[in-house]
Amino acid sequence: MDHQSLFDLFFQHFGKPEQLPAIYFAPGRVNLIGEHTDYNGGFVLPCALQYGTYLLIRQVNEPVIRLASTNVDFQTEVPLSGSFTRMENHWVNYPLGVMDQFQQRKISIGGMELLFSGDIPNNAGLSSSASIEMVTAFALKELLDADLSLVELIKLSQKAENQFVGVNCGIMDQFAVGMGEKAHAIFLNCKTLENKMVPVLLDGISMVVANTNKQRGLADSKYNERVAECQLAVTYLSKLFDISQLSEISFMQFYKVQEQIPDEVLRRRARHVISENQRVLNAVSCLWNNNILEFGALMNASHESLRDNYEVTGFELDTLVAEAQKIHGVVGSRMTGAGFGGCTVSLVTNEALDHFREEVGKRYHEKTGLTADFYVAEVSDGVRIIPLPQTYTP
Repeated sequence: MDHQSLFDLFFQHFGKPEQLPAIYFAPGRVNLIGEHTDYNGGFVLPCALQYGTYLLIRQVNEPVIRLASTNVDFQTEVPLSGSFTRMENHWVNYPLGVMDQFQQRKISIGGMELLFSGDIPNNAGLSSSASIEMVTAFALKELLDADLSLVELIKLSQKAENQFVGVNCGIMDQFAVGMGEKAHAIFLNCKTLENKMVPVLLDGISMVVANTNKQRGLADSKYNERVAECQLAVTYLSKLFDISQLSEISFMQFYKVQEQIPDEVLRRRARHVISENQRVLNAVSCLWNNNILEFGALMNASHESLRDNYEVTGFELDTLVAEAQKIHGVVGSRMTGAGFGGCTVSLVTNEALDHFREEVGKRYHEKTGLTADFYVAEVSDGVRIIPLPQTYTP
């Protein structure tokens, strides 16, 4: 969206065009491989996208926070009187949770007006929540001149989602949104936050994100359920190994002792996390060696494990992936994100792009009754300020 249009929308909501807001942007993210490993202290390989969330923000001389969005009708005013309280409307809890984290750090929040405008597909699993959190955190840091590093903003944004929103997410989403670099994926150790930028060289190949357009109503509750299941699996394995998270043991170690987990469901949950951790390591090696064919095979194997061991895919995601994998020119395809709907990510040769969208879209609709949306994704930079002219023409 162009800046003039964003200004127009801001002033429609809040008036006073003589006082220009600042504009910030945080991308969405796609995880190439390494799903549901982050909250288990494992490895992930996400990258930031060109899609994301714009935030227009300005300070006001009133003890109130005004929140609005161009994507949903709901807007609200929150009086500045003590701590922030979780609201029934879901989206506003992301910025309010970040503000709550600032207050917990004794950083005073004054009156302000915020307009969010995102082009991340709704309910797609491309982490619009982390995008909203990080753009809010980054903007507040700049606006309030807070002495917080980017990593500290990432950590407090994760805490906002865990403690205020109530979703037990790991740190991958916020880290990718904050630290993304153009043409690079982030090889991240979610336990230590050690990370390395890995070049993504897709010569003649495009990254295609396909949205199932299935509502993800169960995603949060099932997500928290999987977190709890992994913690239970650790209680069994910690009798044999000195571990506190599943990703602290190798797949070969797990293979030898997996029967020590008596519950078959918990065993499969652990099998996915530990094997997926190894797939990330293998995938990083593939990228460094520009072995995209082997990388695609790892994507396919990741989806199989998410379907059979972790059970977070569902009919729509499985159908979209299966139909994608039938197309000549598809290097690899898998679900990405929390699951239970949302998106797939596929690597497709440029020559096959049009055929891919047409055939997969047609077959998916025939089998599910839903219409998939397809987006060619570009690997982008992380959260940032948008430099703007200091004039506005209504």
